[in-house]
Amino acid sequence: MSVAVNPPIPLFSGRVHRAVHALLAFGLVLCLAAAPRVASAATLTVLVGDDQAASAEFVQQLRTGQPASGKFELVRIGPGAPAAEPASTDTEPAANTGVRTRSLRTASDAGLTVAVGTAAARAALERPGAEPLVLAMLSRLDYETLKAASPTALRRGDRRVGVLLRDPAMADQLALVNAVLPQKRRLGVIATPESEPLVRELQRAAQNANPAWDLQVEIAPDARSLAAALRALVPRSDALMVLPDLIGDSQAATLSVLHAGAGAGLPVFGASEGLVRSGGLAAAVSTPGQLAQQARQLGQKVASAGSTGNSNSPLVEAATPATVRINATVARGLGLRPPEERELTERLAAPR
Repeated sequence: MSVAVNPPIPLFSGRVHRAVHALLAFGLVLCLAAAPRVASAATLTVLVGDDQAASAEFVQQLRTGQPASGKFELVRIGPGAPAAEPASTDTEPAANTGVRTRSLRTASDAGLTVAVGTAAARAALERPGAEPLVLAMLSRLDYETLKAASPTALRRGDRRVGVLLRDPAMADQLALVNAVLPQKRRLGVIATPESEPLVRELQRAAQNANPAWDLQVEIAPDARSLAAALRALVPRSDALMVLPDLIGDSQAATLSVLHAGAGAGLPVFGASEGLVRSGGLAAAVSTPGQLAQQARQLGQKVASAGSTGNSNSPLVEAATPATVRINATVARGLGLRPPEERELTERLAAPR
């Protein structure tokens, strides 16, 4: 005769499992209670003031990266009414998309606001509210203009502000020139009077480089003086750089620099794929998709910076170079054999 002794074991096992699950659940509640609120899990409000393809790609990346537990609000800024209520709200059927207004928002779900471009940045600075703010897709000169026009709005004590510049830092761009032309040290730059902040940043990067660069700068106040400035600059340079300023934003002016470089056998560097396609040798490029990811990370830094540091000062970041573009045809014409794009990208990403 046998005695059944198995039933108590499953019963005991079930009690253990329930106890373990209860403990795990309790621990999870404690972890969630202790974890800091992350802006990306709340409401993400995106202000857009233009319909450029780069801005659309930036917004799409932000929308795609928004978790299902958060809300996504798209606010289009119309001309003449920068501080108006949302003119249109993103109605794409998605689990993470919601329609909200400022009057319905509370402090607990304020989340993060990202302004895309200069017009949206101006509008965002005029909007009331204390939620963290990131101004993105701005050039260095755009930011300097905003800083001069709205110093108080950028340094409000009740709202933390981050600024993401759309172009890589001058140190990164100079590192690219050094990787492609390690034996050269004279870099020529045509600048406008408004480009002084960029020139200062480039001068600091040139002095801190090892070995230092001999930076040659000519100022062209207007289009008519550009040719004369290039004639004076080219003989003193081993390479030319196009800054992201009024010259870099002008196709005609950029082409003038490219033609001058080609005529003298000098490589031209910059920060846009367009420059490389037009005849530049190389560029350190940050894509809108990569900038959107960096903007979200900057938003989290800004949201968590309230108790440390000087929250009145904007947190400014240059774009992290996502990739390097090389014009192989131009390289062959100049008799150069630069490293592959992937290798150059890795070099720029490495700590220096």
